[in-house]
Amino acid sequence: MCRYRDGMERMGDSEWREFVLEGTRTAKIGVARGDGRPHVTPVWFTLDGDDLVFTTSGTGQKSKSLRRDPRLAACVDEERPPYSFVMIDGTATLSDDLDELVKWATVLGGRYMGPDRAEEFGRRNGVPGEIVVRVRITKVIAMRAIAE
Repeated sequence: MCRYRDGMERMGDSEWREFVLEGTRTAKIGVARGDGRPHVTPVWFTLDGDDLVFTTSGTGQKSKSLRRDPRLAACVDEERPPYSFVMIDGTATLSDDLDELVKWATVLGGRYMGPDRAEEFGRRNGVPGEIVVRVRITKVIAMRAIAE
């Protein structure tokens, strides 16, 4: 951990991974629209090794933008003092494989809605027309306790 002049501390690798997976924090995903305007939306996500994984509509703005330019940014933050955040840059691959989609929709349903509803949300969100987005993480900036 490194403390900067302004008092902020950088999180180590295991610390930022634990932080982003704590509770039901969402990732705010940023992509560039075709005309260059930013598009940011919250998503349910998890980590799979060195990848960030989420599902989304195969016809929505995120998937349209990622098909054109697979680069994205994500931010996961703590919305109460002392405020911490993790910013992730990465490159996405998209899959409409139904088995993979059901698997990840179920994992995400369990994380965000509870284990007792995992299967329900897997069936609800793991359907044709949805896609799995797997983001190979290329850069992480993770700061903790920025308001201490």
